[in-house]
Amino acid sequence: MSVVRSERIDASTVEAYRGTFAGHEHALGAGDALPPGWEGVFFPFDAALADLRPDGTPARDGVVPEIDLPRRMYAGETTEFLRPIRIGDEVTQTTSLGSVVEKSGSRGRLVFVDIEREYAVDGDIAVRSVWHDVFLEAADPDAPARPPRADASIVAEADWVDERTLDARQLFRFSALTFNTHLIHYDREWARQVEGLPDLLVHGPLTRILLMDAARTHEPGRIPAQLDVRAVAPVLVDRPLRIAGRTSAGSTVVTAVDADDVVLATADIRWA
Repeated sequence: MSVVRSERIDASTVEAYRGTFAGHEHALGAGDALPPGWEGVFFPFDAALADLRPDGTPARDGVVPEIDLPRRMYAGETTEFLRPIRIGDEVTQTTSLGSVVEKSGSRGRLVFVDIEREYAVDGDIAVRSVWHDVFLEAADPDAPARPPRADASIVAEADWVDERTLDARQLFRFSALTFNTHLIHYDREWARQVEGLPDLLVHGPLTRILLMDAARTHEPGRIPAQLDVRAVAPVLVDRPLRIAGRTSAGSTVVTAVDADDVVLATADIRWA
């Protein structure tokens, strides 16, 4: 199963992202290279309302089969950057189904689904990505919480650390940009009572761009060849977030941790 779509990379969408999340970056115009990772704000979800699951995620999108588990989460991705995408380019995105693997864990059934995307300009693939989603059983409010994995050495040994806090306005804007209707990002009652979270969840695809943006800021002039992201624990709204980076040889490891040094997400960036 695959879906092919085309979209022009317009400056207004780029500016909407920059003005909300990357105000330190200079404004971009026609012909400028799109920062790696920012392709993620294009090709918004387009499933009809009738084709959404109760949690707001797509049930029927022409790619992923319907899966009889109520919760869906972004778990990470591997993305290759093969050539620049420029503002004004007409990009063709081909989305296909990768592997579907069912497992059984301490909290019941899980289904891991890989979603493969290629972004081509004039027939040449510019970006190739494999996005990992996980489908889960309903949250059990009586289940003991998993102990968080804290690691104080990540910040202590980092080459650089950025600090930021994402608020509900930013989550709304990212949902609007990407047409993401997952209730976990804007319905506090759903996030708390159904998903079992303390508060709204920051989008995984947003976190991956923020990790890449931070690495590019601290490694100016370097061009990423590959990005590997792993979501570890929930990134929550209105909570201090520290993004720590450490570079060795041809790669940079970027880690998001909270105020208590709990690891939330990791990104391994290999430079060209």
